[in-house]
Amino acid sequence: MSGERQKKGLWLDPRAKLFLILICVLASMFAPSLAYQFALVVLIAILGIFFGKWKYVIKAVCFYAVICVLTVWIMAEMTGTLRTMFIAFLGLFHKVYACGMLAGIVLSTTKVNEFLSAMNRVHAPKKLVIPLAVMLRYIPTIQEDWRYIKDAMRMRDVSPSLGGFLSHPGMTVECIYVPLMMTASKAADELSIASVTRGIENPNPRTCLVQIKCGIADWMIMAVAVAFLIFELCVRGGVIG
Repeated sequence: MSGERQKKGLWLDPRAKLFLILICVLASMFAPSLAYQFALVVLIAILGIFFGKWKYVIKAVCFYAVICVLTVWIMAEMTGTLRTMFIAFLGLFHKVYACGMLAGIVLSTTKVNEFLSAMNRVHAPKKLVIPLAVMLRYIPTIQEDWRYIKDAMRMRDVSPSLGGFLSHPGMTVECIYVPLMMTASKAADELSIASVTRGIENPNPRTCLVQIKCGIADWMIMAVAVAFLIFELCVRGGVIG
């Protein structure tokens, strides 16, 4: 085996992905206007397309476009306390949406063994690495269990949607959310035990079949992210435009 990963779409070093999340947080924090927030979401969508996440990014961009239109309408038409409440909520939403969108792409494209090997390269402390590694497996496991629960409840004519909750709230809580909480608790215990069994606490250096290194694609994407952040800071500081 050559050590190179056979894959569809782009592959990035986990360290580069963490760096992109950091830059995304800063870019979202210092965005001068809503247009720059939308541009950041579009850049993340382009990255998601390279990863092969077509459906995910199309839904995410369309949803965010609707929120942007709603925000512009509220700012132009509403007044008083109601406007202040909506602007405060939407302001927070715009700050975290891009970060959450990028985090979703990173979680779905990063394998635990690759992440652990990358963190071993930078000598990250185990107290930080182990919870993050468990989280990488925890979220997909919960999503899979959620799909199974929804399929089972549809067979019993219980809808997991908001309409089903409003029409039969007691039945929805009993048949969907209680099993989900029990499954989430059980999954957390099982993943923790599995991680210890696989030697996640082993102090010796980890090995990985995938060659973990930053290539040309990693450096190019990180350079684009840094350039976008610098451009935002220049606009915000009045250096440009």
